[in-house]
Amino acid sequence: MHARLVRSAAAVAVAVIGTFTWAPAASAQPSEPAPSASAAAAETPALDAGSVEITTKDTAGDVLAGAVFLLLDSAGQEAGRGTTDAQGKLTFPDLAPGVYRLKETATGSPLHEVVADQDVIVTPAAATRLAIIDPFKAAKVLLKAKDDKTGKLLPGATVNIGTGTSTLLTLTTGANGIASAELPVSSRKTQFWVTEIKSPAGYGIYKATKTFTAGPGAPVTVTVTNAKTVPDPKPDPSDKPTHNPSSAPSTHAEKPGGGTGRATPSPQGKGTPDADSSSTAVAPADDSTLKAPAGSLAHTGADATPWLIGGAGVLIAAGGGALAVARRQRADESVDEGSTVR
Repeated sequence: MHARLVRSAAAVAVAVIGTFTWAPAASAQPSEPAPSASAAAAETPALDAGSVEITTKDTAGDVLAGAVFLLLDSAGQEAGRGTTDAQGKLTFPDLAPGVYRLKETATGSPLHEVVADQDVIVTPAAATRLAIIDPFKAAKVLLKAKDDKTGKLLPGATVNIGTGTSTLLTLTTGANGIASAELPVSSRKTQFWVTEIKSPAGYGIYKATKTFTAGPGAPVTVTVTNAKTVPDPKPDPSDKPTHNPSSAPSTHAEKPGGGTGRATPSPQGKGTPDADSSSTAVAPADDSTLKAPAGSLAHTGADATPWLIGGAGVLIAAGGGALAVARRQRADESVDEGSTVR
């Protein structure tokens, strides 16, 4: 009986050992792992994902190909990167809803500037469309003010520069007669005008309005010329007229309505009756040597010598007559005295 129980236990043990031996052999067979939930989510887009669609142009309306953009998520991690195609378009698909940061890193053109960074909101199951306008690079304008005769550079000239009806810049030349600034342009060839509003000291203002053309990033020189102004003569205080009469008498007489002349020699005197031996006869004058005595009347535009000679003759004749009368009276008195003596 006991021997029969032992044999039964041994048979069970063999059966159990056989079972453990088989199990490892079965577990060694390869098996397909079940797909995880995260992997399934990565392969299948979420139903609430959104996108960002970009169209890039310049200020003239032309599309820009080759512009490079970077999209960052709210944590600052890169969510996408791309370049605009020939139509200036770029799309960032399959974006989780949220706020993103869009950065333009290159314009793909030497004539344009990148735009500032901007935030983009992505909404579930919708496309966010953006129009990016890249500005042209500013032109570099150099202003010079010159003397129109010598070409000397002049400080203190102020001008306005603009396009259309808009003033874009106001520049004033410095001590070296030069001013410079960046001039914004809106196309590949933009026309501008320049007007001087203040001239350099001592110069007249340049009244004409000049025009010039500038391109993106290109240097351009603008020159205005100024002419010197003629100052108004100021009265000199030392030139005031004086009213003090001259202390020395004038030796020239003025005839009303005529000029001051010089004395002229009198013609040869004519003979006058010699009424008295003591009287002095008028001697003929030599025209070449006769000079007016000092203090005599100056020539006044008409020859007064004949009048003077005539007056002198009258005086001499009157004197001679008076002398003859006096002598006659003395002769009569002598006769009367002789008669009395007798």
